[in-house]
Amino acid sequence: MIIRNKSGIWGEIYAARYLRDMGCEILASNFRSRFGEADLVASIDGRMLVVEVKTRDENTDIRPMEAVDRGKKERLIKTAEVFMKAAGIDSLQPRFDVCEVWLGADYKPAKINYIENAFET
Repeated sequence: MIIRNKSGIWGEIYAARYLRDMGCEILASNFRSRFGEADLVASIDGRMLVVEVKTRDENTDIRPMEAVDRGKKERLIKTAEVFMKAAGIDSLQPRFDVCEVWLGADYKPAKINYIENAFET
């Protein structure tokens, strides 16, 4: 049985590793604003990526992406604006991605699905 909070932490670790392997620089993890939290903020090729990580047990029938509803999207957009202002970044165009992570036994990644441009602003 996978424990929810622990699985989320592992999912974010695997997602960050995936991004680094793609050549991204991780700018922040678990960036919090009064609007919400961005799991990962990264950059690559002059683009800022705001990544929502959703982790599920490999035996679930529900896609992790389904948990990213309109309210979550709105909070991520506002949180990205706060991050950009705080970091003095105004030249990068944010892109909103979702990283779906399915965990198997012992919290090992069974599957990772990375969705670029998961939603538009």
